[in-house]
Amino acid sequence: MTPFRPEAIALLRRFQEPAIGGLLLAAGLWVATRGGVFLAASGAVLAVLGGGWVVLALRRLRFDVGSDAPGLVEVDEARVTYMGPRMGGSVSLPDLAEIRLLSLRGRRVWRLKQTDGQVLLVPLDATGAAALFDAFSALPGLTSSALVAALDGDAALGTGPGLVSASVPADRLVWRRSGRGLASV
Repeated sequence: MTPFRPEAIALLRRFQEPAIGGLLLAAGLWVATRGGVFLAASGAVLAVLGGGWVVLALRRLRFDVGSDAPGLVEVDEARVTYMGPRMGGSVSLPDLAEIRLLSLRGRRVWRLKQTDGQVLLVPLDATGAAALFDAFSALPGLTSSALVAALDGDAALGTGPGLVSASVPADRLVWRRSGRGLASV
């Protein structure tokens, strides 16, 4: 039995990654001010790494909207799999042609379309959907800031995590693979 409430522990775990990045940033700044060229350079490198870690961790944090929707998302070996109570499937990231953010029945979902036409709908707030942030960031031409901006545009108009109001655009293109047709060798 722990003396802390489960909600407090969950909040601390949620902010664990930004806190570690912030500690690395603070340690780098402290080392940089200790004097000498070597310590200043080493501290600056640590501070830059810590600052980058904080920025990415905060973006991941904004991407994670909770797990209110049914189903489970897994990202393994460049394959996104969604296992839901009524629907599910799997798409390959190298074969992904398009990512859209849709509003269906008051819930936001990712629409992942492969080059062969196969489509997978993944609720934004399904368990494990936060893993899609790193998977999507690895796609060519899609940055983590663009992902967060796509979510923020809807969240500003919505009614809560994963839920949307009638004023939210029903369909938003987030990313499309550039190029068409077969590549000649």
